[in-house]
Amino acid sequence: MNRLSLTMIATVLTLSGAAFAQDFVQSGTSAKLPQTEGEAIYNAICSGCHMPDGSGAVGAGEYPALAGNSNLEVADYPIYLIIHGQKAMPPLGDYLDDAQVAAVVNYIRHNLGNDYEGDTDADYVAQSR
Repeated sequence: MNRLSLTMIATVLTLSGAAFAQDFVQSGTSAKLPQTEGEAIYNAICSGCHMPDGSGAVGAGEYPALAGNSNLEVADYPIYLIIHGQKAMPPLGDYLDDAQVAAVVNYIRHNLGNDYEGDTDADYVAQSR
């Protein structure tokens, strides 16, 4: 294959992942996201906008970087945004259970260039709803 074909295939695969995330959140084709691990949840629904490395993006909207983001130091902030949404960020509280929210919050707080102390759990997320 030539480079142009490989580039086109890579673009289609990347966009289809983002499209899946967008479709999942907007269409309601599934009651709940099946992934349970934080990284898998991030890759399924967050990385399409925030990028796989958490660097964020600007295009049809502005998607903040999660990598090195000091707003993630306290778990309450990402818990609230994930459950309720804000601006271009759709609310995911109906699609993720408390354990899934905790898993993805812990993932973004301890990865993507972040190393914040402490973990959250499903009980804390439930209290935050």
